[in-house]
Amino acid sequence: MEKNMYTFYAFMNRMKLIQRWNLMRSNIREDLMQHAASVAIFGQALGIIRNTLFGGDVNVDKIASLALYHDTAEVVSGDLPTPVKYYNDSMKGAYKEIENVINKRLIDALPEELKEPYTPYIMPYENSTEYKLMKIADKLSAFVKCSEERLLGNREFDKAYNRLKGALDSQREEYPELGYFLDNFMDGFDESIDIL
Repeated sequence: MEKNMYTFYAFMNRMKLIQRWNLMRSNIREDLMQHAASVAIFGQALGIIRNTLFGGDVNVDKIASLALYHDTAEVVSGDLPTPVKYYNDSMKGAYKEIENVINKRLIDALPEELKEPYTPYIMPYENSTEYKLMKIADKLSAFVKCSEERLLGNREFDKAYNRLKGALDSQREEYPELGYFLDNFMDGFDESIDIL
């Protein structure tokens, strides 16, 4: 019996090779796999806070799973910097098209029987509450990264920090779980292990 070679998990394993923030001088290097784990932790936290404190009914495990795969196209494209990716609507649309082509390729790197179960994570329905909370967690992860860099005296992250702070603050009313997280957990990221 001939053995098939599927490459999906080999592609996923390469997430650790994709460096983020590659146009900026970073004190702490961050790869795509680390970022995905961070988004999963923060996304699950937002879901738990929503369900526990604000009467929500979201699938917290789905949020975490969406987060693990939310940037998978970057294993082929690399991390395209935000100012380039969102330069204008035309650029944003072109990059979305590229991501879709890559994500279809990644799904095709699975055996036929696994394609359907993975498709909702690689190419998710973007209007679900779980997806929206994952996207907020994505911003939150970047905000924490900017906070860490600024704490180390890296002024290079000031503009990104202010942009992300404004974006997150503008979503507090619609997403009270985000406001709760920012008010109750963000200060901890500025502390040393001795104080934690």
